[in-house]
Parts: sequence; structure tokens; C-alpha cells
Amino acid sequence: MRILVANLGSTSFKYGLFEMAGERQLARGGVERIGQPESRCFVEIGGRRQEQIAAVPDHAVAVQQCLAQLTDPRYGCLQDVSQVAAIGFKAVHGGRYRGVQRVTPDVLAAMEEMAAVAPAHNPMYIRAMRQLSEQLPEIPLIAAFETGFHATVPERWRHYAAPYAWAEKYQIQRWGFHGASHRYIAMRTAQLLGREDLRLISCHLGGSSSLCAIRAGRSVATSMGMSPQSGLPHNNRTGDFDPFALPVVMQATGKSLDQLLRELAEQGGLLGVSGVSGDLRDLAQAAAEGNRRAQLALDLFHTEIRRWLGGLLVELGGLDALVFTGGIGENAADTRAAVCANLDQLGICLDPQANARARGETAVHAAASRAAIWVVPTNEEWIVARQARDLLDTL
Repeated sequence: MRILVANLGSTSFKYGLFEMAGERQLARGGVERIGQPESRCFVEIGGRRQEQIAAVPDHAVAVQQCLAQLTDPRYGCLQDVSQVAAIGFKAVHGGRYRGVQRVTPDVLAAMEEMAAVAPAHNPMYIRAMRQLSEQLPEIPLIAAFETGFHATVPERWRHYAAPYAWAEKYQIQRWGFHGASHRYIAMRTAQLLGREDLRLISCHLGGSSSLCAIRAGRSVATSMGMSPQSGLPHNNRTGDFDPFALPVVMQATGKSLDQLLRELAEQGGLLGVSGVSGDLRDLAQAAAEGNRRAQLALDLFHTEIRRWLGGLLVELGGLDALVFTGGIGENAADTRAAVCANLDQLGICLDPQANARARGETAVHAAASRAAIWVVPTNEEWIVARQARDLLDTL
């Protein structure tokens, strides 16, 4: 059985093709600059990389482009599109649909209900899924929703202190996201440490970031809430924010609520604080050159991670493992050091040398640390591929 896993960005599309028998990745590729006159398409198969420039107007065409690459008689690894058993999507917010779902008109309607909550994600997934359903009806489409991993979070963590009817009528609650990544970290850390009963905090730090408290492989609390805009500061999304500040800015600027929400979603976060960039590498360089606001953005980011880390540690009643993943978590030694600074009394002791030289999957804790500290590259695509296979087995 071969599963194609699709990961959609605002102007990009990445994919992996997996052979589920033996769990091998056969190919990976993607399309960049979707919607522009010249999009860059690439595919890697058997260690060989092929690239081409083509007009790719939308994500549905991008998926078709990837299928054309995979079936290309010169270098492809598929004889025919029919060899793809399903296309799995790392979908974000299904509202009343959680977990892994066959894409149907009602699932798409549920995603539309949450489009205002996940404006950077849901609309593009909905468009691509609709187009593919029409153009490739013979291939099942499967949505693995990011919220599914957090279905085990207890009610006291899910509810806001808002009118209870809001939760009942409008689905206002903490949903949690980055589910595929946190699920992979839970599974892989249990393998690495040889324990299924771990009290684990997974730190997915990247363009968007979240922390998750995991007990015995199950999510029990997470930093993201109703939308992917919440929780920690993100590269250009604000994270947690007091809604009563909005009327003050509306009155002062004359801007509408929609305009301010767009600013918070696109011009907030580390970019908004620094005025330089939302990329930690740019911020570190600017801070080293004396840019005060860039340093403030870094300090704010690290402080918020530590604030959530402390709360999740209390929820777990102790910590067996702390894992860093995502583009920042895997590559930013300075961020890992800042997060773990002066936490010795909590049993969290980083080894500075191991942290500085960390590459790939590796332990970075000191010998005196009661909690294991690891860097583990995440593998969301494998999680989605396995979830899609398991659903197909039940159909």
C-alpha cells in the first residue's frame, strides 16, 4: 500500500510518498511559489533530485504536478496514479470532526465552520480537497486533524472561563494543535527511553510553536487553544493576547476588528515585537549587533516557553523527559539553553557541550539531570501515513 502525504503552506506544497509494507519513504518533493508565474517543482527519488519550473496556480494543480513527477517514465517510482491508495492531509482544524476522517462534503463543511479560526490553513486545504475530489475521484482523500491527539486532554484544561453556552453552542474551547508532531515525539521518546509511562513535555518550536504535556503517550495539556494563533508567540502570529485590548486600538486607529485580527495574525509575534523578522536566525544576528527590540523578541519568546513549561511540569507532577523538536527546537542551541537555564532544582540540567554540538536525534542532558533532555527531529508525515493506512484498513 502506498500513501501520499500532503502538507500545504500558503504558497507551498510538500509531500512524501510512503510504501507502508516495510514503512519505506519512496520519494519526497514539493512545489514552491504557488500562484506565481514561475513555480519551482522538485522531487527526490532514490537519492536523485529533479527540478523544473512550471506554472502552478493552486494547490490542487500542485498535487497533480507531484503525481506527474512520481509517474514520470524517466525517473518516477510509480507506473500509474492508481498505485496511490490514498492521499493523506495533515489537516489543521475540523471542529466537530477530530482524529482521522475520510474527506466527505460534511467534513469539508465542518472545516469551513472553522475557517475563521484557522484562516492561514483551512481555506487552502478545503480548496485543494474539493478540487482533488472532482479531478481524482478514484483516490480516497483522508484528513488527519491536528486536534485529534489532544482529545484526551481533561475537561478542566479544555474549557475557557467564558459562558458555558459558548462551548456547547459554538465549540469555544482549547483544541490544541501540532498533534502529529507531538504524537510522533511521544512515540519516539518512549522507544528511546524504553518506557511507556513517561511524563514528557514536547516542545515543538518553529514558525509556529506549542508545548504539550504527555503522560503515558497521551496528551493531557497543551499551550495552543481555540486557534493556531494562540499560545506561544509565533513568527508573525501574536500568540495569547487579551481581547479587551482590541477596543482600545480600534478607537485609537479607526481600524475594524477584521483589520486588527489580520494584523495580529500576520504582523504580530516575533516579527511584530522586533520590527526585524520572525526568523530566530535574523533576530539573533540583529540582537548581536545591538538591536534592542530583536533582543526583546528573543527574551519574550524564551520567557513564554518557560512559563508554559513550568505550568505543564506542575500538571504532570514531575518530569521524566523534555524533548525539543521543530525547526527551532532542533537547530537553535541558544534557545534550548535559555529555556533550561537555572532549572537545576527542578531536575532539568542541560549539558552545554552536548547542547552546542547537537545534530539530529541526540541526548543533551547533563549526568546530574533527573529528567532526560533530548533533541528529536519530528516526522509528522509518517504519523499521517500510518493514520491514513489504519483508516483505510477499516473501510
